[in-house]
Amino acid sequence: MSALVKSSIARKWIMALSGLFLVIFLTQHFVINITSVIAPDTFNELSHFMGYNPIVQFIAQPILIAGLIIHFIMGIALEIKNNKARPIKYSKYSGNANSTWVSRNMIITGLVVLAFLGLHMYDFWAHEIAYKFIYAEPEAATRYYAETVHKFEPFWRTVIYVIANVLLAMHLWHGFNSSFQSVGAKAVNKGKGLRKFTYAWSILIPAGFIFIALYHHFNQIH
Repeated sequence: MSALVKSSIARKWIMALSGLFLVIFLTQHFVINITSVIAPDTFNELSHFMGYNPIVQFIAQPILIAGLIIHFIMGIALEIKNNKARPIKYSKYSGNANSTWVSRNMIITGLVVLAFLGLHMYDFWAHEIAYKFIYAEPEAATRYYAETVHKFEPFWRTVIYVIANVLLAMHLWHGFNSSFQSVGAKAVNKGKGLRKFTYAWSILIPAGFIFIALYHHFNQIH
C-alpha cells in the first residue's frame, strides 16, 4: 500500500512539474507572438533567434517535446487509475456539488488541446524543419511575420485556433492551480493569492492567443 501511495504521489508530482514547465513555455510563446501585432520587426528578430540558436533548437526544444509527451502520458495514466478506483458510478448526478465540469473532463480538454498542438506544430514547427533541413533554404531573417500572417488567412484555421484556445483556457483553469497544489505551494500562501493568479493567467494568455489569431485574420480582409 505504501509503495502504491508513493507511486501515485510521484505521478502527480511529474504531472504537476511537467504542467508548470509547459506553462512557462506558453508564457514565452505568447510574449514572442504578441510582438507580431505590435512590432513585426521585433517578431522577426525573436523568431529568427529561436529558430537558429543551437541551445534552443537542440536542447530546449527536445526538452519541451519530452515535457509535453510526459505531461499527457501522465494525465492519461492518472485518469485511467482514477476510473479504476471508482468502478461504481453515482446513481444520481449532482452537477457541480462535488466538482466542476472542467475538473471532471480534463482528459477531454487535454486531448483536444493535444490535437490542436498537432495542427500548430504542422503549421509552424514542421514547416520550419522542412525549410531548414529538408529543402535547405537560405536564412531569411524577415520571413517569419509574413509566414505567420499567411497561416491565419483561412477562416477555418482561425476558428480552430479560437476554439482550441477556449478549451486551453478551460484546461488551464483547473490544471494550473492544481499543479501548484500538487507540489505543496498552496500551503505556503494559503492558496488565495496564488489561486487568483492562476485563474487570471489561465484566461489572459489564451485570450491573448485568440486576439493574435483574430487580428491577423481580419487585418487581411479588405
